Amino acid sequence: MMRQTRATIIFLGIGLLIYAGFYLAAERLMYRNGHSNPFFKIATTKEKAFDWVILGASHAMPLDFADFNDRMQGETGLRIINLASPGTGPLYNRFALEGFLRNHRTRNLLYVADSFAFYSRTWNEDRFGDAKMLRTTPLAPYTAWSLLQYSRQEDVDPRAVADYVTGFSKINNRDRFQKDVWEGELQFDRAYRPSSAAIKSRIKYLFPDPGRSAELPRYLTEFDQMLKLAEQHNIRVVVIKMPTPAQFRAALLNEAAFDGAITAATANDRAGFRDLSAELDEPRFYFDTDHLNRTGVTEFFDRHLKAILMAPPN
Repeated sequence: MMRQTRATIIFLGIGLLIYAGFYLAAERLMYRNGHSNPFFKIATTKEKAFDWVILGASHAMPLDFADFNDRMQGETGLRIINLASPGTGPLYNRFALEGFLRNHRTRNLLYVADSFAFYSRTWNEDRFGDAKMLRTTPLAPYTAWSLLQYSRQEDVDPRAVADYVTGFSKINNRDRFQKDVWEGELQFDRAYRPSSAAIKSRIKYLFPDPGRSAELPRYLTEFDQMLKLAEQHNIRVVVIKMPTPAQFRAALLNEAAFDGAITAATANDRAGFRDLSAELDEPRFYFDTDHLNRTGVTEFFDRHLKAILMAPPN
């Protein structure tokens, strides 16, 4: 009996050592090929203090494509880090901001608001358990603890915590040898040809829940929590809507209600809100239905964003 127990212990120990070896190898590959994950950027930046943090979903990401963030820093003399990631709403954005503020600081926060991110758990609670996000997030005790708290308090699936801690998605990542580049960045120099069918498909993807209006108060509360977090750290917040083509904007439902809600949430000098969604209508400024290409972000930066970034606090 004792021999059997000892053999079982040895067998399990060898298994754990093998798994640990795979985990270590997967973690090293993640650091070698990491690129766009916000927690990867936080873990690998050499800077401790920034002038601006950029948060939001994919509409904010082209500001960090190729060398564009370097250009913005060069022309403004400011230190900027972009922590936006695809399909992330205010709940995940707050999670990322908390992770950043643990060992870093910023004077300003630029939040790119998208209505779709406030209408579904798909872009909030469910993003925590997305395998593509988990496999590119560096392992860190604080991140694990924070994720556990979100599981307990914010209805995040506990399986996301288990996946992150065990490294399951990293070890089973079929793209482990490929650089973590969002597909949109590969199209950065492309010019979009308008398509009604593509826009219809895009809207259906962004708004998956038929009863989405009922979720708006929930995620406005999460947005408010993020604003409070910024206030606690004396961070000035500027909220903007990025430019999108007129055809895309026309397909959005209840956008006026969302704009009103964001306006109310940023009132009383808590944050500035600027709706810049109608500033660039021409398809040549986009690489798909609603994301700015290199020409678009250059035009947007020159016309609007540079002045926003360089404006002194009120």
